[in-house]
Amino acid sequence: MKLRRIFRDERGTTAVEFALTAPIFFMILLGIIETGLLTWTRAGLQHATEMAARCATLSATTCGTTSQTQNFAVQQAFGLGIAPSVFSVSTPACGNQVSATYTYEFITTYFGTPSLTLSAQSCFPK
Repeated sequence: MKLRRIFRDERGTTAVEFALTAPIFFMILLGIIETGLLTWTRAGLQHATEMAARCATLSATTCGTTSQTQNFAVQQAFGLGIAPSVFSVSTPACGNQVSATYTYEFITTYFGTPSLTLSAQSCFPK
C-alpha cells in the first residue's frame, strides 16, 4: 500500500525535469553568446584594418607613420580592447596594407575551450 503511494507521488518532477534539461539549455545559451562575441570581434578587426588602410593612403596627417596608423586602427576596432601591436602596416604592390592577428579567448575557457587566432587584412590602393 505504501509502495503504491510512493510511485503515484508526482511532487518534485519539475525539479527532476529541470535538472535534466538545464545543462543542455545553458550550453546552447553560452554557445549563442560565444558565437555573437566571436562574430563581433571578427567584424571589429576587419573594419579596423579596412579603415586604417584607407587612412594610410588618404590622410598623411592622421596616419603618416606606422604607429599613427596602428593607433587609428585601434580606435576603429568597435570598442575592442586590443593593443596597437596587433596591427601591422606594410606597402606591397596593392598599396597600403594593414593586417591584424588577434588571439580570441572564449568565455568558456574555464571548461577547456581552446583559444582561436583571428586574422584580418585589407589593402587600399595608392
